[in-house]
Amino acid sequence: MAIELEGGCRVSEMREGVPLTNGTLRIWNQVGHATGAQAISLRIMEFAPGPSPGIRNGDCDEILYVLNSERGHPVRLSEHSERTPNVEILGEILINGYPFDLSPDAGIYLRPHETFAIDNRGPNPIVIVSSQCPDPDRNPQFVTAPSAASTSSERAPLVRLADRPAQPTADRWYRVLVDDEIGSTNATQFVGSIPPGRAPDHFHQYEEVLVILKGEGRMWAGETNTPIAPGSCIYLPKEQVHCVENTGVDELRLLGVFYPAGSPSVRYDV
Repeated sequence: MAIELEGGCRVSEMREGVPLTNGTLRIWNQVGHATGAQAISLRIMEFAPGPSPGIRNGDCDEILYVLNSERGHPVRLSEHSERTPNVEILGEILINGYPFDLSPDAGIYLRPHETFAIDNRGPNPIVIVSSQCPDPDRNPQFVTAPSAASTSSERAPLVRLADRPAQPTADRWYRVLVDDEIGSTNATQFVGSIPPGRAPDHFHQYEEVLVILKGEGRMWAGETNTPIAPGSCIYLPKEQVHCVENTGVDELRLLGVFYPAGSPSVRYDV
């Protein structure tokens, strides 16, 4: 059951609620207008083996992140593959019909009205975190996936976490995956590492969604808190005082997307 904290902060689990199902795809909506968000969404998309239906983006930026299943499997590479050595390939994402290799811990940027589909070549589901900014506040638009097209972007819409430089801030680090360098001027996607302990309470001038990737801790919003663990989905309203506490002995790692775009290092302590 979702937990409501002070100021509208919300914590839920990835597969909480009844999913929307279409073919090989299941979608769990965790954050959006229906849950009190103003302009950002968070949904969990699970793609079973095989080709998925096509999904057309709305009049917004859509930011994806491929979760690491930690269960590698060999797949057949396509003729379009530009695989980096030693990178696990889960299958392909087709953006407007153009195929890109899909690997864990990758950020992906979809422009307004672009269509994407997933071809899962392995035996395990592929789980993708999606955020739309601004949230179009409608059900997904399923379409027939284009069979072939050329990409309309001069910049690759995918970026791997391991290829991005770590930016240190105090005793932690973050890596930006999707921002204006990739093409999104509306939102920023990053992965951050938090050491054991609790940082000062602070707030931001943007709406933010988080997914816990690794570690355990507590999500604080004002004087309220709740436990968090891998798979926890968090919504933080603009200007809400909060803090992520790492209660473990190793790093706590999280995925974040915020709107409007900016730097993850900008915060206002209280």
